[in-house]
Amino acid sequence: MNYQDLDTPALLIDEEIMQSNLRRMQAYADRCGVALRPHTKTHKMSRLALMQAALGAKGIAVAKVGEAEVMAARGIKDIFIANEIVGEIKLARIRQLAREIEISFGLDSIAQADLIEKAFEGSHKPAVVLIEIEVGEDRSGIIEESDFAALLDHLKGCRNIRLKGIFSHDGHSYGAQNAQACKAIHLEAQERTLAFARLAGEMGYNLETVSIGSTPSLMHEFPLLEGITEIRPGTYIFMDASQGNAYGSHEIIAASILATVISKPTPERVILDVGAKGITAQTRSRGFTATQGLGLIKGWPGVSIFDVYDEHAILYDRALHDAVKVGDKVAIIPNHICPVVNLHESAFLIAKGEVMEEIPVDGRGKLK
Repeated sequence: MNYQDLDTPALLIDEEIMQSNLRRMQAYADRCGVALRPHTKTHKMSRLALMQAALGAKGIAVAKVGEAEVMAARGIKDIFIANEIVGEIKLARIRQLAREIEISFGLDSIAQADLIEKAFEGSHKPAVVLIEIEVGEDRSGIIEESDFAALLDHLKGCRNIRLKGIFSHDGHSYGAQNAQACKAIHLEAQERTLAFARLAGEMGYNLETVSIGSTPSLMHEFPLLEGITEIRPGTYIFMDASQGNAYGSHEIIAASILATVISKPTPERVILDVGAKGITAQTRSRGFTATQGLGLIKGWPGVSIFDVYDEHAILYDRALHDAVKVGDKVAIIPNHICPVVNLHESAFLIAKGEVMEEIPVDGRGKLK
């Protein structure tokens, strides 16, 4: 069927643009001689993870144990949970996954290491971890070299933990003022990550993996420094309004939300049948990823969603109002695609206006 015949709201994926995004990032990784480990928290679809693997990805990254379980059940054999995992139940689930696949996860404290050591006592395989390095995002990760050295010393006495490497995430690149500022953040984050890798080497560790990642810097194909072994972009597969702004073109955006005009109560106001429960109420307010409103209307430059309720999007634009009638459909470009995908049960792969495939979002809601 034609995509315009779909019931709404509907998550649409333009196959040609998505494939172009996938091939471009894989080519960048290959050219730089590093492994590509896509972060699948963006799409949450095992079908697309397998597609990424077929194009050359080494494995995948996920954010939660539940996502790892879904991907493993569909045949992905190398998974990194790019997050600190704490709690007996979660660690027991990772221990179970380790029987079938190669799985690793994040670590950033001695206290967490002690919990892991206890949880993996008697396991046929040790817990495989990567230490997170905080590089400016002000989130999780080791900050001080002294704390890193203390954690490395502690791990030497752990029987049930194997250190595979280190990882970082320059998420503050989203707030860069322009591409040059983003490049500076990208390089500084790598240099800081590599400094910790050298410290690990001085303490007798031979790190297999030094992993970095965030789409704004990687989509610009900035240089990768010697010693980096892996990149972990996520949003690159679909992009969104913020990434399009940072890139300088919306032609790279593969994802949109099809919505129906359900009301035109004033000469300027248009109401759509999707709200915060289908597109979120997220904005980006700083730097070259800054967005306008709560989502852009595809094909209508300058027109954005003014506000959302749970199930309504509110727009004010006289030209759009006069051009559409109740029952017409428009496509919304979300500000931030990752949480949007998690709100939908399936996505529709579109080629030349036709629906090619409905893909289950089988990682949807896996928050534990």
